[in-house]
Amino acid sequence: MRSRKLMFIAGASMLTVVAGCGGNNGTEGNDNANEGNDNANVNANANEENNAEEAAEISVWAMGEEGNALGEFVEGFEEEHSNIEVNVEAIPWDNAHDSLLTAVASGEGPDVLQLGTTWVAEFAGAGAFLDLSEYEDEHDFINHDDFFEGALDTTEYDGATYGVPWYVDTRVLFYRTDLLEEHGYSEAPQNWEEMLDASRELADRGDGMYGYDIDQEDQLVPPIFAWQNGWEFSEEDGAENFAASEFREAMEYYHTFFDEELAQETEGVPIEQGFEEGEKPMFSSGPWMVNILRDEAPDIEGDWDVAMMPGSEKNASAIGGSHLSVFSESENVDESLEFISYMSEPDTQIDWFNDTNTLPARQSAWDDEELQEDEKLAVFGDQLEEAVAPPVLAEWENIAQDLLSSLERINREGADLDEELDSFQEEAENRLD
Repeated sequence: MRSRKLMFIAGASMLTVVAGCGGNNGTEGNDNANEGNDNANVNANANEENNAEEAAEISVWAMGEEGNALGEFVEGFEEEHSNIEVNVEAIPWDNAHDSLLTAVASGEGPDVLQLGTTWVAEFAGAGAFLDLSEYEDEHDFINHDDFFEGALDTTEYDGATYGVPWYVDTRVLFYRTDLLEEHGYSEAPQNWEEMLDASRELADRGDGMYGYDIDQEDQLVPPIFAWQNGWEFSEEDGAENFAASEFREAMEYYHTFFDEELAQETEGVPIEQGFEEGEKPMFSSGPWMVNILRDEAPDIEGDWDVAMMPGSEKNASAIGGSHLSVFSESENVDESLEFISYMSEPDTQIDWFNDTNTLPARQSAWDDEELQEDEKLAVFGDQLEEAVAPPVLAEWENIAQDLLSSLERINREGADLDEELDSFQEEAENRLD
């Protein structure tokens, strides 16, 4: 756990006056000068003490690696806002949910907190955050249309706004260019038909070889397939959304990769190793994987690339990331909003990207030269324009986990797809009632 507090120290400077030759008048003048200096020092000290007393102190909870990096990063904000001190507390993601629950129950929490996009509905429904739409007229960064649309969608719940996008991420396709070229693909698969064909070609290389690796524990993967097939979730329709043909067809397509052994049913070797060795030549992941592969698989540098996700109706992916929200019990709302405004500025988001490699939520920040020159990172910017936000529902994480469990029974235990999805739909209806 890490925190940083800026301490103001008032110190009086000592001025020594050396008197030259003279009589009593010179000595008297010296005494007057010393008295004036003493008064000046007292006034300076008093001003510094008053400034320190007037400085507002805000507390910020940030999670995981972001929390570790933010402690030093806020120095830039404090230099521009000498009247605001920022205390950053880094909280591990594993403890974050419980820490938020405790803060809500006790009414004692930070002024500003980092919030995962899938937690908005749960905690906003519990009254944990301020509705920022009430401050929109005074702060134009709230609901600013320069943010990616999918990111803004996840800040809203029940007609109110409970956060400001801080950074974003999305999934793209990672693929071995050399191996696909050997099987007739000079570029990444562009649609579902090509994706299935390329996966079959790659899986036919021999035992232990696969086409496309699918993370069966990632709650975002099944909805991504559905969004690619034109599925849209409507809150009014509730569990009936899961009866839509676009959703059912997407789950059948997902299952095909396991049914035909194009994707490994068990976890197998780590994806970095499987990708480098060619066993798993295609997979989808986020921006963090770019540097991981550059660092851990240097031998295949130049033999892999990234591309937008292939789709049926659209090349959709999911949008993730984090927001900054104001705790409902904060007594420093103005200062908290000033801090969030600073963190949401395009230049600040570029600096944060340079420090942490997390992607800017402001679209204009993507005009930065470094982001544009890195062709792999630029693909993430293109994908974010087609990224879809998961439904902002308090029950969504449980529903998404139920879906993963149903798909596991289909893929590994041979459960009938239609019957299992019917059971999943009934379970979703019970959760939503």
